Formats: sequence, structure tokens, C-alpha cells
Amino acid sequence: MKIVITGSLGNISRPLTIALIKKGHAVTVISSNPAKLHEIEKSGAKAAIGSLSDARFVNTAFSGAEAVYCMIPFDFSIADQDAHMKQILGNYVQAIRQNGIKKAIFLTGWAAEIAGHGLGPVLKELESVAISELRPAIFYTNFYQMMDMMRGKGMMGFIMGLQAYGIRALFGRRGLLIGNYGADDRIVLVAPEDIAAAAAEEFDTPVSGLKVRYVGSDELTCNEAAAIFGKAIGKPWMKWMRISDKQMLQGYKMAGLPQGLATDLVKMQAAIHDGTILAQYDRHRPVLGKVKLTDFVREFAKKYI
Repeated sequence: MKIVITGSLGNISRPLTIALIKKGHAVTVISSNPAKLHEIEKSGAKAAIGSLSDARFVNTAFSGAEAVYCMIPFDFSIADQDAHMKQILGNYVQAIRQNGIKKAIFLTGWAAEIAGHGLGPVLKELESVAISELRPAIFYTNFYQMMDMMRGKGMMGFIMGLQAYGIRALFGRRGLLIGNYGADDRIVLVAPEDIAAAAAEEFDTPVSGLKVRYVGSDELTCNEAAAIFGKAIGKPWMKWMRISDKQMLQGYKMAGLPQGLATDLVKMQAAIHDGTILAQYDRHRPVLGKVKLTDFVREFAKKYI
């Protein structure tokens, strides 16, 4: 089968490309980075270099494909994330229709509907296309952005340490995870490799209309996850402290996130705390993937040091 993969050679698209080539599929990988050309071709795939924001390029790249994997890359420099996502999604829909593609796999997220980024509008325009919507949970790789928080650096790290650990923070007990969900909230985490494996399966699975597939690798509470990270980095006391939505939004603003994206993230994370997302997940509960948090933290600890 001729398949087009978006997402360059990212955390999901790289293992997905390798898996599909091993199965004998002819794969084209779209990347916006010309420097990736050689690496893509070295993997055994064909490279298509251009921007997903360019409708004409996407249409040309999809030409001749029998199936496509569509994801929307985050661009934190864009203030209007909704417009960005709608533009790229619209380009995908147009290219799928114009090229008569009959199978499409869309990567969204387990909180996509909460933020208004579901595939509802797509279905009306692609009624004759077999669509698999992958809704992965919280990426393990997100925790790389939380290393400084775990280190407890600076005045903010000291203040948060005092709140979490009391006087023991004065004697070096610092480092924690923070969010507007946390403590004993139940969460689902997922490895990019397991998302890639799920996507590869969907290309070989007959689908009629829309199929929704949630993807997860491990289920546990926030504090259980914090303890696993803490043990791996030499901080067995580590907790996951929950803060208010208002505090979380302020933190994102201080980090420089655009207002719209920050608001969406807080809204989605609040839906983890109140159980809304977990209720949806449980209705479509998947078989968990192979990569557990205890596997991931071994690699995480190497980079933490």
C-alpha cells in the first residue's frame, strides 16, 4: 500500500515509518525541514519537503497515496492555535478528497473534544473515507519539560518545596511535579512507540466510517507516577502537587505560551482532575501498550543527570 506519513521523523512518525516499511508498504514522509531529506531516504521512505500550511503542497504530496497518517504539529510561536489547527486540518481534508484517498488515520488526543479539536466537521466532508481517530493519553515525553520542576531549582522551586514538604524543604527536600490535576487523580500515560504501533495496526485493519481508538501504556495515580520518577532520580519523597486552574494558567503565561493555547491546556487538564476525560477513556478502554512508566524512567533518568 502507498502511504503518506506526516510529522517528519518525530517521536511517533519515525517508528511508524520503520514499522510500515518492514511490512512492505511504500512510504512517503512529509517534513518541513530540508535537512531531514537524507535521513528520511536512508530509512527507506520517500521524502516530501514542504509546509503543511501550504494546501497545494499537501495536495501534491498526497497524490497517488492509498492511505495517510495525519497529525497537526504544535507551533508554540503561533498565537491563534485554533486557526492554525483548522487550516492544516482543512488542507488534509481537501487533499484526501481531491486524491480519492479511502483510508485516513488522524492523531488527535484523549482531550481533543474538550478543547473543541475533535473530528466532527471532518466526518461530514469525508463520508466515503475509512477513518481511524487515535486518541493518545498523556505522553511520557512531556515529562522532559518538567525536569527543572523536579530539580526544585530557584526561588520558585524553594517556595513550592515548602508548600509540599514543609520544613524539610529547608534541608534539601525539593523537587516535585505540579499541575491543575495531581495527587491521587487517576491518569493514563503513553509511549510514542505504542502510539506508532497502534497506528501501524490501523493501516492493516478494515474500518467502516469512523473508528475511535484510545491509546495508553500505563494507568496509575499522579502520586504513584511521581514516586516512580522520584525513585529513578534519587528523590523517593517526590509528590505531584495539584494547584488551582488560575495558578496553572498564570504559570503557562509566565512561560510564554499564547493565551489561547494556555487556556486550552488548563481546560483539558481540569477535565482530567474532574474525571470527564477518564469517563470517555473508560468507555473505549484499550489494551495497554508495552512500554510502562518504569521502562521510560530509565531513559529519563539518564537525561536528568
